[in-house]
Amino acid sequence: MCGICGKLNFEQNNRVSPALIRGMLDTIRHRGPDDEGTYYGSQVGLGHRRLSIIDLNTGHQPLSNEDGSVWIVFNGEIYNYQELRVFLLGKGHVFKTQTDTEVIIHLYEELGPQCVEKLRGMFAFAIWDENTKTLFLARDRVGIKPLYYWHNGRSLVFASEIKAILADPAVETAIAPQVIDRFLTFLYLPGQETLFKNVLKLPPGSYLIAREGHQEVRQYWDLLFSKPAEKLSGSEAERKLLDLLAETVELHMIADVPVGVLLSGGVDSTAVLSFAVERTKKEVSSYTVGFSDPGVADERPLPS
Repeated sequence: MCGICGKLNFEQNNRVSPALIRGMLDTIRHRGPDDEGTYYGSQVGLGHRRLSIIDLNTGHQPLSNEDGSVWIVFNGEIYNYQELRVFLLGKGHVFKTQTDTEVIIHLYEELGPQCVEKLRGMFAFAIWDENTKTLFLARDRVGIKPLYYWHNGRSLVFASEIKAILADPAVETAIAPQVIDRFLTFLYLPGQETLFKNVLKLPPGSYLIAREGHQEVRQYWDLLFSKPAEKLSGSEAERKLLDLLAETVELHMIADVPVGVLLSGGVDSTAVLSFAVERTKKEVSSYTVGFSDPGVADERPLPS
């Protein structure tokens, strides 16, 4: 888990206050205890709090392309970054780190907003293109990583958590009463709305482009159910499912830090641990959580 935040002033050469970005970062310090970084362009400020997972020594963010004209802050992990790195090296890009973050920024240079279609992983990121004065926000296909934003026609503020957006004095903190009803009904908020007026969630599988005083949200992915291309027998379907699960677990274990599994006692977490042990030579730690208070779930006896 990392934390990202930033602000774009649509008026050119209207610089963002460093004190504002630092204040936003202070509210999400818990998301990244390992490092902090900022970048300030002609009309944008970006902030990042880092929890180090890949390339512990040279993965400082914000990170730029070769000439410093495109900058990124990124929260998440790209599982196919090594494959994409080979593709980008073939295109002539020069890498200064071993991170998955740098893969995203060079892929954006090659493909623009369509870069998200090549990414396999969980992510929320912001890219500032100084050449075109464009802010590009993107979120992974099923919304594993959070990303919120607010705009008023003069500026756009974004962050991993709403509290960072509210750190900007320009953001109104009015509550939306009708949304409270929905939250109490569903115990979560469907769609883009939040409990605060004009503070929105970037939908899963979507990206936002902000440029010249305008912003537009576009969907790049949706879950579609179609007829299978081939008819599988029960045993073939079982084998294909097991192969997909094993591959997914293996990809999730790409890290330069120790990896662990949280066991709940159910079939799903036990299967994840089994696949993890089979697909790595590293030691895999496992954990479970229990509470001694009466009436509170205690899962400690279950994993045994």
